[in-house]
Amino acid sequence: MKAFLTTLFIFLAVTCVKAQENYDVSLISKDLLPYASSIVRNEEVTVEVKDLDNTLCHVKQVITVLNKNGDDDVDITIWHDKSRYIKDIKGVIYNQWGKPTGKFSESDFEDNTNRDGFSLFTDLKIKHYRPRVADYPYTISYEYDVKSKQSLDLEGWLPIPSDGIAVEKSSYTLICKPDFKIKYKQTNLSVKPTIGTNKQGMQTYTWQTNNLKALKHEPYSPVYRSIMPRLEIVPEKFIYRGVSGSFTNWKELGQWQYDKLNAGRQQLSPQTVANMKELTASITDPKAKARKIYEYMQGKTHYISIQVGIGGLQPFPASDVDAQNYGDCKALVNYTQALLKAVDIDSYYCVVYAGSSKVNFQPDFASIDQGNHVILCLPFKNDTTFLECTSQNIPFGFLGDFTDDRIVLACTPQGGKLMHTPKYTAQANLEQRKANFTLSANGNLSGTMVTNFKGTNYEDRDHVIYESKTEQIKDLKKIYPINNLDIESADLKQFKVEQPYTTETLKISATDYGSVSDGKIIFLANPANRVSSPLREVRNRHNDVYINRGYTDEDEITYTLPAGYKVDMRPKKVSIEKPFGKFESSATVNGDKLVYSRKLQIIDGTYSKDTYQDLVDFYQSIADVDNDNVTLVKGN
Repeated sequence: MKAFLTTLFIFLAVTCVKAQENYDVSLISKDLLPYASSIVRNEEVTVEVKDLDNTLCHVKQVITVLNKNGDDDVDITIWHDKSRYIKDIKGVIYNQWGKPTGKFSESDFEDNTNRDGFSLFTDLKIKHYRPRVADYPYTISYEYDVKSKQSLDLEGWLPIPSDGIAVEKSSYTLICKPDFKIKYKQTNLSVKPTIGTNKQGMQTYTWQTNNLKALKHEPYSPVYRSIMPRLEIVPEKFIYRGVSGSFTNWKELGQWQYDKLNAGRQQLSPQTVANMKELTASITDPKAKARKIYEYMQGKTHYISIQVGIGGLQPFPASDVDAQNYGDCKALVNYTQALLKAVDIDSYYCVVYAGSSKVNFQPDFASIDQGNHVILCLPFKNDTTFLECTSQNIPFGFLGDFTDDRIVLACTPQGGKLMHTPKYTAQANLEQRKANFTLSANGNLSGTMVTNFKGTNYEDRDHVIYESKTEQIKDLKKIYPINNLDIESADLKQFKVEQPYTTETLKISATDYGSVSDGKIIFLANPANRVSSPLREVRNRHNDVYINRGYTDEDEITYTLPAGYKVDMRPKKVSIEKPFGKFESSATVNGDKLVYSRKLQIIDGTYSKDTYQDLVDFYQSIADVDNDNVTLVKGN
């Protein structure tokens, strides 16, 4: 019996070793190493739609981390809530020779409420685990299941989740009933799905890709979504947290949002309706009425994120916001809609992907996960106006760089329709500065500097303007690259007109701004707005050059020179013009005045990858000019 058990043990051990994948780092193809900080050895994502309210996602991933830059790639984060359950988490850590050195399971994960810093209520939780391994390279293998009570938001596939990651093998499989109809979209992914039927009679769709090289980070690249390989899948019919629906296009998806999630949530008390009518009784112009109500809403409410229930998609009732004076973006937009409706002004609830990068909804592919924020649209005839409802300070009709110039989904009574938010042009995004300084014979500088910020630059001083005077001066001294800067007074004002702008007026002084020696004074012509970090060189660039947002900087600095000195050397007149921008600067002398002028304009758009070197040279030329000195000498 003992001999039999010994033989059985050896057999099982050998079988186990044979079954285990070999994760020796030396087996990685050298072709995958360039630009890679980590290598996905194997990834398997399997999504099984058992029913419209029952979806199971199994994730298995094996990643080799080559150096410390790849540690973030094995930072395992899984979210869950009351309708999304995590099961069977397990993992193994291997050394560089593929030998196991440790294991981990669900008990090793931290399980915390998703404290995002702004959510008042949330039932969203995060399971998180980060391996503590110091010896490179190492490999992490892990897998887990997620069970979800919905079929609307299906897990997608990103074989290369970010730059610096290469892939040996990655696959995605969808398993569903034959009558579960889907649409899918592949971006930068040439593989075709293998479609079949498994033993249980379920329909299967499988995508697999191998040997994908890592992408290196390249400045001024297009937004991530447009250059990385990815697969998106949407159902035709679904249930989302108890709410059923179907869609094949944006019109139908917007109709579902309007009818199933938003309808009946704009009820206000008769008193509030009467207040809105009284508030706007003397105003006849609809846009002026809307402005009055918008400013009322801003003064009454404040933004707090709320992520409970159908927190990601459904707004809280307008009556709740009216009573409690707070809400998230959905609730505040819905509330503002209700206030406007009280005075017969129509508006659209608009879903948008917000952020400084401009990410558009895809016109040819409708899906629920393309937005992360909600704004409001007022469809005035020939004067469509968009409103950001989460800020107490933003001007009426101003979006800024958070939601400007992108395609959004408007949910209307007639269904969803795609709209485009306003674009702030390079000419409109203006930072315009004028300064009058006096330079003393001992090199000290004093005077005033006035700067206007327009377009998306309107918000450039938002982090300063609402602080105390003491804190304002501390922050402004960090902004301006003037040695020994002393700000004697700072006056910042915002003008919430049709084209809003911010004005900053500073009274400043700076000791030893000019270097005095041997009867000469040497000082920088450009005191306030310099290119200090030119672009780095990139050889063998892969991506087009993408400039997300254009802008214009204009500076005019007038120096009153000290008596008895004249200009010996000054910056030469420079003019550079490229498809992506223009730069010009000059220094002119008139009596005891030296006027330094500088104008830089960057034009947004997409340019060929060969343009990048021109962009590098362009910024380097500007940096050189920005560091030019003026030399004064004593003379008649």
